[in-house]
Amino acid sequence: MKFWSQSFADGEHIPERHAFARIDAQSHVALADNLNPHFAWDEVPEGTCSFVLICNDPDAPSQPDDVNQEGREVPADLPRTDFTHWVLIELGAEMREIPEGAFSGGVTPRGKGGPLAPMGARQGINDYTGWFAADRDMNGEYFGYDGPCPPWNDALPHRYVFTLYALDIDTLALEGAFTARAVLEAIEGHVLAQASMQGIYTLNPALAAGQIG
Repeated sequence: MKFWSQSFADGEHIPERHAFARIDAQSHVALADNLNPHFAWDEVPEGTCSFVLICNDPDAPSQPDDVNQEGREVPADLPRTDFTHWVLIELGAEMREIPEGAFSGGVTPRGKGGPLAPMGARQGINDYTGWFAADRDMNGEYFGYDGPCPPWNDALPHRYVFTLYALDIDTLALEGAFTARAVLEAIEGHVLAQASMQGIYTLNPALAAGQIG
């Protein structure tokens, strides 16, 4: 199965219009356009009944002590963990493209609603739900796509891995605020094919120098 994007090339920098936050000279970061990227796919296996798309950052710091702290740096050798940015299920078998901005445009404080989504699909919650849980201005259930917002003092550029799964079933037995983990468990044994691509993003000005956003 072929899988690509017109928004960025595999392994290249993700433009800031697809990010949750962008670099700001005065306050380190500011909210960005948060548009979901464009994706397209082809050479789908026979018998495909639906598609699932998951975006995951495997480079999230495993410890929060140094995150976004003045005069400190998140070291590149710190153990890393996963942070989910998008959980999209039940894309129709006939679909071959997701337009840029079709599922997300702008940052929504307290999160976008769900699980019902455009194009007859459903969306689970991303990990901003937990990240903002103690923030009285931002807490809520964050359904759908919310883009990159790595620590502005992280010495490591973050990778954002988008994986498309072709399934032999058209619906998943999931309700409410389901997670990426729940989706991966539900699709086990039903994956006909999968394909991935990744983009890179950083809010560290020293790392971002020379990158085109």
